[in-house]
Amino acid sequence: MKQYHKPHTKKVGSGTGGKRGKARDKKLSHIGGVFTATKVADKDKRTRRRKRGGKTALKLKKAATVNVITKEGAKKAKVIRVIESHNPEYVRMNIITKGAVLETDIGKVKVTNRVGQDGIVNGVLIS
Repeated sequence: MKQYHKPHTKKVGSGTGGKRGKARDKKLSHIGGVFTATKVADKDKRTRRRKRGGKTALKLKKAATVNVITKEGAKKAKVIRVIESHNPEYVRMNIITKGAVLETDIGKVKVTNRVGQDGIVNGVLIS
């Protein structure tokens, strides 16, 4: 018997133009966590959170130092303030995120990791 409709070749939609059913329901385990607004402070402050399977991870709430990669090697520098960020409000509130530029005692540093999820601030010296 011949095929009446064209075969399904596209990523979206069906060959007849009918709607596709959803593959599965949303699950509570697939939603993300609350944004950790890591702020500049005098001392580091971390909190421990539970992950799936009983594992634990650290959230960095307040940061005082940053691990900086320089031409001479890795150094630890004191964070003074946030200079640039993708959100101007984060600069005003001194919130550290990935890609933010920090003013430190050894120069400007660009953050290279996800601070709230990793529990530490890593960066590269840019000047």
